[in-house]
Amino acid sequence: LFPETITTEQQSLVLVKRLLAISMSCITYLRGLFPESSYGTRYLDDLCLKILREDKSCLGSLQIVKWIQGCFDALEKQYVNLGFYALSSNPTVTEMYQFKFKYKKKVPQMDISSNHREFVAGLCSKDVKQASRLLLRTLYLLLQDLGPLPNDITLSMKLLYYNDVTPKDYQPPGFKEDGSPEDLLFAGDPINLRVGSVSTDFHLMKVRVTTEKKRVRKADSNLIQKNGPTEISHQGLDCEEEEEEEEEEEEENTKINLLNLAFSQEEVVGPEKKRKVSEPEKLPLNSGK
Repeated sequence: LFPETITTEQQSLVLVKRLLAISMSCITYLRGLFPESSYGTRYLDDLCLKILREDKSCLGSLQIVKWIQGCFDALEKQYVNLGFYALSSNPTVTEMYQFKFKYKKKVPQMDISSNHREFVAGLCSKDVKQASRLLLRTLYLLLQDLGPLPNDITLSMKLLYYNDVTPKDYQPPGFKEDGSPEDLLFAGDPINLRVGSVSTDFHLMKVRVTTEKKRVRKADSNLIQKNGPTEISHQGLDCEEEEEEEEEEEEENTKINLLNLAFSQEEVVGPEKKRKVSEPEKLPLNSGK
């Protein structure tokens, strides 16, 4: 499933792409969105993973594969900052999956313990792959713990970009400009769950899930992001600065009304810094396989 070594930017990109594809596949499979014929089977240690494939008998799964491929294009160009996948039962959101991406410029570290001036890799491939396994296992267990979806479910996706590097006219294949970003509204009390993150010398990928608190049967308290609104406005921060800012925000936002998660561009980043957003066509689904 993963490259043998993750020491080059291309190997890191392959890893991030596969993590995204596997995560989306797990979400659609374990939430019962598509039939068994839309998936192939792969194993990660003792974990059986179902991977989306191009099933011509299921137009919905074909569409999701195209969405993922469009996201790959934005990843390759290092434009995409956030991917939101929302499962909605009009007019409210039932579940939202957030994928956050950051791109790094690798700076070799000096091995000062050596008698020779040698540069060493910053992150061990073994540790990166272990973090990838942990992220997928956590997502897998969380998805199994969620309550059943409503019958009238719609899957939508939005991509947000780094404005300073993304051309104004850029759209990934299969996407169009989202001219009127909507608020993502939950009917009940939403809870943010930190699934995990994977960091290489070239990329950082974080995964979070937001759903109504009552739909999570027995969430691990370590996964819960208390008082944390959905974050879509960070840009150009390094990993340490980002984590520190997130902790500060969690302390400052204790009075935020989580019934209306901030997705409106004007509300989140201000009209003078409106974030570029694109989306494919929404996909109505029957939640039964």
